[in-house]
Parts: sequence; structure tokens; C-alpha cells
Amino acid sequence: MSEAAGLAVGIDLGTTYSVLAHVDNSGRPWTVSNGEGDAITPSAVFFDRDQVIVGKPAVKAAEFEPARVAQFVKRQMGESHYGSPIGGRSFPPEVLQALVLRKLCDDARLKLGQFTKAVITVPAYFNEPRRRATQDAGRLAGLEVLDIINEPTAAAIAFGVQQGFLTRSGESPQPETLLVYDLGGGTFDVTLMEIDGPQYRTLATAGDVYLGGMDWDQRLVDRVADRFLAQFGVDPRQEEQALARLHWEVIEAKHALSARDEVTLQFAWDGHRMRSVVSREQFESLTGELLDRTLLTLRRVLKESRRSWNDVTRLLLVGGATRMAMVQQMLRAETGLEPDRSLAADEAVAHGAAIYAALQSGPDHPQYQGISVRNVNSHDLGVLAIESQTGMRRRQVLIPRNSPLPAVGVCDFVTQRDGQPNVRVSVVEGGDVTGAHATPIGKCVVAKLPRNLPARSRVRVSFDYSASGLLNVGAALPGTGRHAAITIRRTANLDEEALAAWQDTIQRGELLDEDALPEPLTDSQSLAGDGDPSEEAISPDSPPSAAEDAQLKAFFQGMGEEAQ
Repeated sequence: MSEAAGLAVGIDLGTTYSVLAHVDNSGRPWTVSNGEGDAITPSAVFFDRDQVIVGKPAVKAAEFEPARVAQFVKRQMGESHYGSPIGGRSFPPEVLQALVLRKLCDDARLKLGQFTKAVITVPAYFNEPRRRATQDAGRLAGLEVLDIINEPTAAAIAFGVQQGFLTRSGESPQPETLLVYDLGGGTFDVTLMEIDGPQYRTLATAGDVYLGGMDWDQRLVDRVADRFLAQFGVDPRQEEQALARLHWEVIEAKHALSARDEVTLQFAWDGHRMRSVVSREQFESLTGELLDRTLLTLRRVLKESRRSWNDVTRLLLVGGATRMAMVQQMLRAETGLEPDRSLAADEAVAHGAAIYAALQSGPDHPQYQGISVRNVNSHDLGVLAIESQTGMRRRQVLIPRNSPLPAVGVCDFVTQRDGQPNVRVSVVEGGDVTGAHATPIGKCVVAKLPRNLPARSRVRVSFDYSASGLLNVGAALPGTGRHAAITIRRTANLDEEALAAWQDTIQRGELLDEDALPEPLTDSQSLAGDGDPSEEAISPDSPPSAAEDAQLKAFFQGMGEEAQ
């Protein structure tokens, strides 16, 4: 079967469910149902003894053979391996996500014909390693990934085009300011966007990659399990099968509470049976702290964008967890706006990705060719340096979070000692002023410096961050003629050799053959470290600001208390 000319799809690769969509000849986005006839596909992978199964059967298998099922892999993207071995085997998260993508695409090709081009969505708050891991998952699935687009951006495009406040060509008759509240199964994002004509501009974004509907589920699981333990002396959380069954019952109850004030949850295990009545009020009390976390993020985005609720014209809800009544009630009370749920929450992101894919793939859909999307970086980008006065690490931000892309940043540093032979620029994403919790994403080394170079010689570091995710880093020592530059692409967990090996294993269908599996990377191999001991760091050229100084003092004081 020949490849359909110009066909590119949009894929929402979700924590709990995934969706694939395409744009038809009239420019309208459609969800492509899977082989079972469903619009959404569970993002679960079951390693049976003779085959790998993805989707609904995998979720059902989790109740009986949980050790052979991988679920919620999205939360572990960017790490070296999935949290626990599956059937005794260790797998990188990219490989497991690639299997979900293959299922989506194989099913879609039965209806659309052959295609390889795709746009895949990620949470706006994903860092660079997670974005690269998603891109690599697409490659392992045999896809040409045209771009990685933020989920709230995709949702804004889809809602706008399909709900009438944008024209069919994607333009707004009048400027709109949209706030997208995206609470999915495993991740949470808030993004504020402006749409003016065909121009989509992100103003600010924030989120939590470890907050989603599954955390609401866990609160209810713990409540029921505690009661079961108190009544029968058996804790279902200690048995994988019991826990999987309890999760299934809890999810059903949670869904029912979106429409009812009270449900009866029934659970049986180890010869014991319990009926537990759960009211919506009880559920909201159990999970109120989780909802408050989303509210704080919401307020943070408004503050950082220097906007108020009076500036927001539309409030869009995305993600299956926004069906919970408590979410909508909180948003009405906080914003004074009526949440817009006019499009299926599970499909909006994939539809927006499909429109963006049509824009990226060529002139086959001219009605979308005028759309432009401008995002912001979701995390600070900076350099780890050594504070001269204390000898401790200090992070210097060159491109602050929520800077419009493309963005540039320049900062001066100094060498640490006389005759320093080289300098190392350690590039990090996120973290605090001390560099704690920062993600290393690369380094740039200026070598063979003049032997008589005095201490505190100036080192100028520059960042040039493109909209496509490429970060060009330059370091130069004025007056010495010494400089270095590096282009940091999205940092990868798997190198080219490992990617090729895993891709070959997947294509050959040998994932069940332990002897055929490539060696997994360890955590220490997968992340950029501080570099070779012979490479020397640089120091900030200026003392810390008052705010940084307070943070540093608090940090050093805490270190002293720990030492005592």
C-alpha cells in the first residue's frame, strides 16, 4: 500500500489514554478509532507469554498479571528505565511508549492508508529530556516526528477552529485570551494564550508532571484499603492482583461521582467482601489538597503573565480528569467564567495536533498555512557555576522560564584560579538557586587556555534557544582567541546505537526474547554529569542578588544543621 500523499497525523500520547487524529480533505480534524472501534486507546502494554498486547486487553490483564503490564509510562519519560521489570526484563520508557504508538498507527493505517509523519503532544511543563524521549519513542515506532507540540497549545487550536470563535482558516475575528486548564490522567498543565488573527502566542505556562487523575484515584484506593484492613486484617495494597482490582473499582466509582452524589463501591478479596458508600462530598474532602495544588498553579500563571481574570476571555478544560464536578466548581468560583467543555476532553488535544501536523506537512491544507504558533520555555535555562566566596554551586539563569521563543541570553563569568587550563560550561534546566533539582542537558568546554591566564579572567557565555528546541551555547574568553560552541539538541536517554538496536528488536518482534534485548542504560549513563575531573568550572562575575543571597544562606544553614 503506497503512502497517502501529504498525510500527517496528530497523536495525543497520554498517561492513561492515547488518541490519534487526522485532518480530512475539507480541513476538518477527526479522531481515528482503534481496532476495537474506540476513540481512545488505553496507554497500557501487556507482555503475554507469546505476544505483546496494547490497549484495553492490557488493562484487563493488569488485574490478573500486573507484573507483566506497563502502565502510566508517561510519568517516567526521560528516565533510563521503566520503574519495575516486566516479566523479569527491564525496558526504557521510550520503548514502551513506542509500542503504544505502533498500535495507534497500525490501526489507523487500516482506514487512512500508509503514513509515517506525525506530530506528538507533550505536557507544556515537560523538560527537554522528556520531550526528547517522546520524540525518540516516535522514531522507535517508525514515525517521522514533524514536531513536538504542547498539549494546551494543541487544545487551544482545536477548540478555536471547531467551536466557532475562530474561522475555518484558524483566525480569530477579534483578539482572544484563553486559559487552558489541562488535567489528564497523570499530568497537569495551565497555559495562558493569546490568539490574534492566525497568531497563537503563549504568555505563560506552569504545571506538575506528577499530578493527575491517578492521584485522585490513589486517595480513594487508600481510603477503601484502610477500611478493608481495619475490618478484615488484610491489606489489599500488599498484593499486586488485589491492588489492580481495587484500582479498577475505584476508577469506576470516581467516574460515577461525576454524575451522582453518592456511589456504592464493592470490593472482594481473600474470601472477604466489603461494600463502602462514598459520597461526592467525602471524595472532595479526601482530594481537596490535590485540587488546591492546581489552584496555586493557576494563580501562578496569571501572576507571571501579569494578567488578571478580567483579561481572560475563555476558559478551556482539557483532559479526562476535568470531568470531576469539583474541578468545574473550583474554576467557576475562582475565575467567574463558565468553563468551556464543548469538545470531548479526551480528543481535543489530538485534534489540535492533527491541525498542526497539516500545517507542518505541506500545502495540502491551505486553510491552515497562515497559522503561526509561538511558545515559551517552561523551565529556566542556565549554567552551574561555583560561588567564589563559598565554594558552593550556584545556578545562573540566562533564559528565564516563560521567555517567548526564540530567546537569547548572555552572561559573564570568571575563571577560578591562575593558569586555569580550561573552563567547563555546565548547562542545566530548572532547579533552584543552588542547582538542586536541576536537569543537566549538556556542556561546552573551552580548552587550551593561555598558561599565564590570571584568575578572574572573563568568560562570556551565550545561549540562543530556538523555537524548535535547539539550544546553541557559546563560550569565549575575550582577548585570548579561545572560544567554543555547541548545539545541544534535546538530550537523549538512548544514544544512536541503542536506538537502532531497540528499533531493530521491535521490528523483529523479539521483545519477548530476553537474549535479544539490548542492554539498558543505567541512571548514571543516561544523564549528563559534571564532566571530566580535569575540566574546571567557572564562577559568577557578580555577587548574588538579595533574593539569591537569602536562598543561598538558607541552603547553607540547612547544610550546617544536617552536619550537626
